Amino acid sequence: MEIKVVKVEKPEDVNIIIGQAHFIKTVEDLYEVLISASPNIKFGFAFCESSGKTLVRAEANSEELKRISIENALNIGAGHTFFIALREAFPINVLNAVKMVPEVCRIFCATANPVEVIVAETSQGRGILGVVDGFSPKGIEAEEDVSWRKDFLRKIGYKL
Repeated sequence: MEIKVVKVEKPEDVNIIIGQAHFIKTVEDLYEVLISASPNIKFGFAFCESSGKTLVRAEANSEELKRISIENALNIGAGHTFFIALREAFPINVLNAVKMVPEVCRIFCATANPVEVIVAETSQGRGILGVVDGFSPKGIEAEEDVSWRKDFLRKIGYKL
């Protein structure tokens, strides 16, 4: 077995969700969840089929985000995983609905941060061991950091 680190390639303004599912029906079910989440949402996603033709299956309402999803799914190359790229929505807007799709087994991350995917490769194929989401902490928040956090959440409309 070989362990590899795969860097996710995406623009800074794109949020991503990386997860694992178990059935080709995931493609249509995730599309329905995402398209119905918000009238403004832009997305692309790719699903790595792990049996049969073992294709990357993809859907989108944005060709750019579809391309980003396909490229990252191919680079990660782990069977039955999916990669969602979002604009005009945050993972918080769709995450519970994505998790409720019957085929979804787990979510590895939902973030706008830089991400590295830890992949194990065997003679059979690849699997995701985990992700590195963002950076390590540099300290503990001070009072001014608490104020910034609370102000920020209100500024973007998530708290009153």
